[in-house]
Amino acid sequence: MRSVTYSMSVSLDGYVVGPDGGFDWGVPDEEVFRFWIDEIREVGVHLLGRRLYETMLYWETAERERSLDDAELEWAALWKPLPKVVFSTTLSEVRGHARLASGGVAEEIERLKAEPDGGDIAIGGATLAAEAAASDLIDEYRLVVHPVLVGGGIPYFPQQERRADLELVESRTFHSGVVHLRYRVARRRASRDAAVPVRSPGS
Repeated sequence: MRSVTYSMSVSLDGYVVGPDGGFDWGVPDEEVFRFWIDEIREVGVHLLGRRLYETMLYWETAERERSLDDAELEWAALWKPLPKVVFSTTLSEVRGHARLASGGVAEEIERLKAEPDGGDIAIGGATLAAEAAASDLIDEYRLVVHPVLVGGGIPYFPQQERRADLELVESRTFHSGVVHLRYRVARRRASRDAAVPVRSPGS
C-alpha cells in the first residue's frame, strides 16, 4: 500500500515558517538540494495547499531560466510532470499536472491509496498535514532540520491533543549542520501497548 509522507524543512525550534512568514533560512545548499531531488523520485503524487502550490509554480517554467544549474534543471524535470492535488477554497483552476481536490484531505488520501499507481503520497504544508494527522493517515514524518531558532510561526507538528508513537528509521547529518530525520508511525506497537493494562503505583 502507498505510504503517506509529510516532509518539510523545519527550524530547530519546530517551525516551517517564521513569525514574519519567511523561510529563507530553509534554502538548501547543493548537498541538501540533491537530497530533495532523490526524495522526490519516490513520490507518486503530491498534495499541496494554495500557498505552497503558488510558491512552487515557479518550477512549471523554470527550465526557461538560463541561470539554472544542472541540479535545478533536474528538479524541475521531476517536479513538472508529477501529479499534484491542490486544496483551495479560492482557486477556480490550477496549471500543469495538477487538479483541485474534490473532497477533504482524508477522502483524497483514501481515494489515492486505492489507486494502482505506485509511489508515495506526499503532503506539503503544515495545515494539510494537521488534517491528515487528525485522521491518523500519516505513515512517515520526514524532517529536514535547519540549525536556526526562528522564535515562532507555523509549527511543523500539529498542535493536537493526540499521541503518536514514532520509530526512527533513518537519520543523516549534512556538512552544513542540517539534519534529516525520518520517523515511521508505530501503529502496531501502539496497539499492542494499548492492550496491556497499566497498574497505578497503589494498585
